[in-house]
Amino acid sequence: MRVRDLAERLGLSWEGDGERDLADAAPLETAGASDLSFASGKSLRRAQSSAAGCLIVPPGFLTGEARTLIHSPEPRAAMARAIAILRPPPAPARGIHSSAVVGRHCEIDPTASIGPFCAIGDNVAIGPGTVLMPRVTVYSGTSIGARVIIHSGAVLGADGFGFVRTASGYEKFPQVGRVVIGDDVEIGANCTIDRAALGLTIIGDGTKLDNMVHIAHNCVIGKRVVIAAQTGMAGGCVVEDDCVIGGQVGFGDNVRVRRGAILGSGCGVLSGKIVHGGGTVYWGTPARPLKEYLETLATLSRLTKRSRRSE
Repeated sequence: MRVRDLAERLGLSWEGDGERDLADAAPLETAGASDLSFASGKSLRRAQSSAAGCLIVPPGFLTGEARTLIHSPEPRAAMARAIAILRPPPAPARGIHSSAVVGRHCEIDPTASIGPFCAIGDNVAIGPGTVLMPRVTVYSGTSIGARVIIHSGAVLGADGFGFVRTASGYEKFPQVGRVVIGDDVEIGANCTIDRAALGLTIIGDGTKLDNMVHIAHNCVIGKRVVIAAQTGMAGGCVVEDDCVIGGQVGFGDNVRVRRGAILGSGCGVLSGKIVHGGGTVYWGTPARPLKEYLETLATLSRLTKRSRRSE
């Protein structure tokens, strides 16, 4: 595809050789004359030496030499859209694969795609344009919205980990609630989202879960939340809209994360705690604002040095 045609489809301005043909997308370090790449932030310095035929860069970027450029205030987002144009993903076959098992009284939109060896329980609703990759398991009563992507091995609607301790041991608390998945959600491979004990476990519109994320019973995840791999939430947690959760973050039960909070990888949030939002970055265990966390590390470092000197 010509540079000028790609820029037009992206709705962006360009400069240089608009007739240059782009065959693929590649990283800065390996891109060649027929490849598209992008640069922003710290990678702008590496862009100077890249052999890419065309670069997506912020407005005002100067290379000091004649280059073919597409200008975008958000190069990474523009690159994502460009890759979808240069390498359009194969459209999944609509309908239900012959090896899938579907329960009774299900409502599956005809534009949805149910892959090989999926298992779908009774009374499940699946919206238009939704794709279930091979070996997804959806328990009875689960509702899945439109344009959802669920990757292999994910399990939606299994019983939550609910037990009552009695004199004779642990007695199972019946898990009779449901799971509701909003629109435009993506759920990574081997994620588990448990049904509520009573009521609903909810994943809001536009939320994205990485691989191996566990959402326990009665959790409510808001809209446009991003959760990285191996994060686990105990029951009853609430994560409000537009939060970012790093990898391997652990939540005790009944935590509330306010809108826009950012939790760095490996954070630990104790049961019942409230994490304030507004773009504040948290780190450590127990999770606390990054500035406070770094001050604590600095204090510990000074105390350790003093202790060594006194020995």
